[in-house]
Amino acid sequence: MSAPTTHRSAEEIGRTAQGPRPLPPLGATREVPLPEVVTETLPSGLRVLAVRRPGVPMVETRLRIPFAGPNPTADPAFAARAELLSSTLLTGTAIRDRVAIDDELAAVGADLGVAVDPERLLVHGSGLAAGMPTLLEVLAEVLTTASYPDQELLRERERLVERISVARSQPRTVAREALQRKRFGDHPIALEMPTGEAVAAVTPEEVRATHAAGVVPRGSTLVIVGDVDPDAAIAAVGKALGEWAADGTARSLSAPPLPGAGPLELVHRPGSVQSQLRLTGPGLSRDAEGYAAFQLANLVFGGYFSSRWMENVREDKGYTYGAHSGAEFVPGGAVLGVETDVASDVTAAALLETRYELGRMVAVPPTAEEIDAARRYAIGSLLISLDSQGGLASTLAALDAAGLGVDWLRERPVRLEAVTPEQVAEAALAYFAPERFTGVIVGDADTIGSRLRALGGIA
Repeated sequence: MSAPTTHRSAEEIGRTAQGPRPLPPLGATREVPLPEVVTETLPSGLRVLAVRRPGVPMVETRLRIPFAGPNPTADPAFAARAELLSSTLLTGTAIRDRVAIDDELAAVGADLGVAVDPERLLVHGSGLAAGMPTLLEVLAEVLTTASYPDQELLRERERLVERISVARSQPRTVAREALQRKRFGDHPIALEMPTGEAVAAVTPEEVRATHAAGVVPRGSTLVIVGDVDPDAAIAAVGKALGEWAADGTARSLSAPPLPGAGPLELVHRPGSVQSQLRLTGPGLSRDAEGYAAFQLANLVFGGYFSSRWMENVREDKGYTYGAHSGAEFVPGGAVLGVETDVASDVTAAALLETRYELGRMVAVPPTAEEIDAARRYAIGSLLISLDSQGGLASTLAALDAAGLGVDWLRERPVRLEAVTPEQVAEAALAYFAPERFTGVIVGDADTIGSRLRALGGIA
């Protein structure tokens, strides 16, 4: 009989008779280990990216169709049609109803989903690698013969109106819509959710016409990642989607104006016991020189749990459960967002501490230790995000839309490792100075207004 084992604590394991066990320093990650991406543009104009990622016998697909409206300003009618189209795209085709589509996909362990925003229509899928021909066959059928049955569409229209009504009662939705208007004015990118009235007015004929005009292959991109041969996968796409053709090109969203500095707008939400703080300013796009330094500066300020701002308003002051800052990428650039939710009675104090931490980024630039911790986090989170087939597929689709490829990912650690404290200080000065920001505060103005206005910078 073997001798019983004795449980040792982590502290005991980490010590020897001579003292604590020395930990070797973390080595520099020089490259993200990623497979080759095979790319081909089909005669229809559809761009296909295929990657072999074995390990599990699955495949992930991401079809991205630029899906901007025809008007240069926000169009509630088009936004409503696009939202209803995405909700009903999989409800029927020329030969299958909703149930038959689901059954066909389930038979090969696959599924399809649809999402839409002001920039693109996304049809995402996953399934067993052996079932990829069926997944592509159903995708092609939906793209070419989606019927939008009247009964299905009218039922979904009613549900969508109700969901929008519920969403618009939520403070985070109110804050997001106010922030987008503050950032982009009447540009279409500001209209992320249509009104219930606009959705209720949409007819099945309008949804079918929107599909015919906008769901087109030229300008669209299909990413396939999984346990597949890339060349064979592209050939399968060509065979399955060969009938998907159109004369036009998918409509890309124009670049919006980036937000300028200015006072914060106080949005009155009567009776609210919480306030939503949303600050914003210009950011830096991923392909810009200096983006790596900007990313590290953001992490030090508020981009992860150990950031300065989080330590202040959550750990030290207890004003909030969470505070976050980060870049949002838009056509032609990026915006920096700073957001937290706090109780009404500490709204002014939270804003004061937020401005203080922004100013401290300029006056007391991040130290080498802070930067190194942020660098390790950035590289580690990048590796984790790409570990799954789905994560890699989504990342490649997003980067391709920005004109970037897999080499940008591979070289990311090298660029992060090369950033110096001086470069991070320059990024902090350029993008985190308090006077560069504008934004909104949503809350009960009767409760929070006087203290906020006493701080200044409130419209």
